[in-house]
Amino acid sequence: MRYKPAPTQLFVDNRARLVKQLKPNSIGVLHSNDIMPTNADGTMLLKQNTDLYYLSGIDQEESILVIFPDAKDRKEREILFVRETNDTLAIWEGAKLTKEKAKTLSGIDNIQWLSAFDSLFHRLVQQAQHLYLNTNEHLRAETSVETRDARFIKKCQHQYPLHRYERLAPLMHELRMIKSAEEVKMLQKACDITESGFRRILEFVKPGVGEWEVEAEYMHEFLTNKSRGFAYSPIIGSGKNACILHYLENKNICADGDMLLMDVAAEYGNWNADMTRTIPVNGEFTERQRAVYNSVLTVLRKANNILSPGIYLPEYQQQVLEFMEIELIKLGLIGAEEAKAQGDTKPLVKKYFMHGTSHHLGLDVHDVSTAYEPVTEGMVFTIEPGIYIPEEDLGIRLENDVLIQKSGNIDLMANIPIEADDIEALMNA
Repeated sequence: MRYKPAPTQLFVDNRARLVKQLKPNSIGVLHSNDIMPTNADGTMLLKQNTDLYYLSGIDQEESILVIFPDAKDRKEREILFVRETNDTLAIWEGAKLTKEKAKTLSGIDNIQWLSAFDSLFHRLVQQAQHLYLNTNEHLRAETSVETRDARFIKKCQHQYPLHRYERLAPLMHELRMIKSAEEVKMLQKACDITESGFRRILEFVKPGVGEWEVEAEYMHEFLTNKSRGFAYSPIIGSGKNACILHYLENKNICADGDMLLMDVAAEYGNWNADMTRTIPVNGEFTERQRAVYNSVLTVLRKANNILSPGIYLPEYQQQVLEFMEIELIKLGLIGAEEAKAQGDTKPLVKKYFMHGTSHHLGLDVHDVSTAYEPVTEGMVFTIEPGIYIPEEDLGIRLENDVLIQKSGNIDLMANIPIEADDIEALMNA
């Protein structure tokens, strides 16, 4: 098998945690994502609904999870509906999950074919008062494409208008923010595969290689290590391209004297790493490049020291801007007197460091979270400061993933080289 799935008990425990949050006499329903079309008869690969996966471990299209803790029949308190396989599907797409396999993956005893959903749900809904339905409520969600969950909400509200409807998303966000030991193991595996890719790149990069060739080297290493590939579209930008935050073309030649920014990481079993490293294409930092690099690294380490239980992210971001202000003054990018006059909004700092420093990480790269909650032990965050100087064709960002702990964060990327001297030594070995 390509990767070892997370233990079934993880999904059993996740459902049990959700059940504790539901109101009495409630049904919760979650649908898999659609397989999205491209052009003609083309389709993309399935990217599973991460809430459904978190609760079931099922990575297959047209799946539905129903949770009804107070169902009169104990067998109907958890039901998983999956697409029925047949000989034609097996020939064209490969056989779908059997009921036995779905039970093994999810830990759910009652597995039904999808065709049984409408009649079974109609009978169960008569017993319930509350219906918890799922939506994508990420703060930066793109919701212009209608999902299976969204279509079901409209259908359900039309058919059962007098039930009390509840939002499942806030409960899922609260649960998913804190990572279990098994989730951390999956994240660590994704980070370890990412490390393998980065070490390969340090031996490969030299003047004249294409950004797309660097992308290919990462992909080769990730797939070899049983990842399904990139956790997100890789950003591999050399020279001035490193100053484009979401540069995705990866189409230029890496020139002698340029820095190469690589925001790229592997997924493993649906959990995602998120790494950024910036290296000198020719294997040696100039004095200026090293100074900017070390400033970014200094901010990363200071940020890690304050990203601790109890701090709120806006307060954390403000402190990071103050750390960055000190470094930008040292680099001569802003003056000390100018800095004093700019106020708390730090517009001069944001000219060179214009994005946030940290986000939650997990089954989604920008993982779900509840607004205005303090940092808590067990959360996993990225830390990714950067300095971008377009007039010098120089952009440097560094990023590691950390598990929040009361006694000091655990760096899940501690083994990935980050010191400038180590980068040079490995590139010139």
